[in-house]
Amino acid sequence: MPFDNIVAVALIMGLFGLAILVLSWPGEKQGRKVLRRWGAADPSPSDVAEAVRYLRRRRFWYPWLFLGLPVLADLAGVRGEGASLLLATLLIGALIAEVLAQRPRKGARREAALERRAVRGLIPGWGLILYTVVVAAAAVWLVVHRWWALLGVAAAVSVVTWLIVLLAVRRPSTGDTPADGALRVRSARVAAGLGLAATVTLAMPEVTDAGSAAVVLAGLAGWYHLARRSPAEAV
Repeated sequence: MPFDNIVAVALIMGLFGLAILVLSWPGEKQGRKVLRRWGAADPSPSDVAEAVRYLRRRRFWYPWLFLGLPVLADLAGVRGEGASLLLATLLIGALIAEVLAQRPRKGARREAALERRAVRGLIPGWGLILYTVVVAAAAVWLVVHRWWALLGVAAAVSVVTWLIVLLAVRRPSTGDTPADGALRVRSARVAAGLGLAATVTLAMPEVTDAGSAAVVLAGLAGWYHLARRSPAEAV
């Protein structure tokens, strides 16, 4: 792609990311809504403040990633459509946020959890199985068609996804409260869902037959169910 076109795409995506940042910049109402959706039924004001920091830590990076990812993708020889760049931005933004969250916040209330945290406690068994099956199917599909560059993209997506999940497990606690657990679960499940969707859209950009269509649909369905907490799970 000519350099002028790369710059134009980057600027357009950067403006799109800035618009998302302004329109979705979270406040107390959204922080409370996120906590309740992910299991903290009656969050305290300090819990809500923590949720707002959690959301802002992620969304701050969107405009810069939208601006830079098209350039990096072109330099790496990887083609990306709008949906692919959106998913990649959300995934990398989550990774940056989790890395920054590894440093304990000054004055944070720390209490020992009674149970040791683990991936299985954040992502349900059905989610882990679904992720494994879909990603394995995508990898087999890429190997069969000898799309080695796209196989590398799929591997990179999986690495980023599981880095986010593992960082969510080991993130310093802000207190042994439902809010702390709710935000960890959200981080891990949203990352797994984004990883599925990014794998099938980045690594399988062309739906050629029923087999590839089934993998893409399974990945998108997994994203939907992992990245939200159903009413049945709240019972």
